[in-house]
Amino acid sequence: MRTDPVLTLAQWFSPAFPVGAFAYSHGLEQSIEEGDVTDPAQLSAWIKDVLRYGAGRSDALFLRAAFNAPDTDLPQIDARARAFVSSKERLMETDLLGAAFGRIAGSLSGDDVSKFTYPVAVGCAARKADLPLDLTISMYLHAFVSSLVSVGQRLIPIGQTDGQQIIQSLAPLCQEIAAQGGTLDDLSSTAFASDIAAMRHETLNSRVFRT
Repeated sequence: MRTDPVLTLAQWFSPAFPVGAFAYSHGLEQSIEEGDVTDPAQLSAWIKDVLRYGAGRSDALFLRAAFNAPDTDLPQIDARARAFVSSKERLMETDLLGAAFGRIAGSLSGDDVSKFTYPVAVGCAARKADLPLDLTISMYLHAFVSSLVSVGQRLIPIGQTDGQQIIQSLAPLCQEIAAQGGTLDDLSSTAFASDIAAMRHETLNSRVFRT
């Protein structure tokens, strides 16, 4: 009996799936430290911008490209994904998340995708598992939002209810980005505050998160 794709994706993007996403803040720790994100409204706006104009949108495009590509094209797509990230810290984040995801997903399916960045690894694994593409992207982005909200809960801090309200409010945007489609020709990134924060995070004296 084939497992429901929703359950497979729920497993992949569950906090119990050991990719270690909890260790990365995507530059948010630096923004909180500098006083740019201090309350639920600012946290929601920060994450929304990253989703729409930064790594959320670009990761969706790389995931889609990997899903639609033959295995022979994946190294080129992955190289472009590495070149597109804005900083050393962000490259470490997507590289280590991809390696962890690929290692665990591969142990379940027998398909080795551990050598790719996170969105490329997920796109390849989703294709091999015959999962719905738009749903995969939506749930990938939703997990990203949840991870960043947890950063805000620990560091600002904000309450559990505020956190859940942010996740709920941004869920439609995750679906919207997934439904937009697009190719790597549509790549762009204008989430400059997030990118600069990720660069500055490398020299933050006291750090809770790796990025």
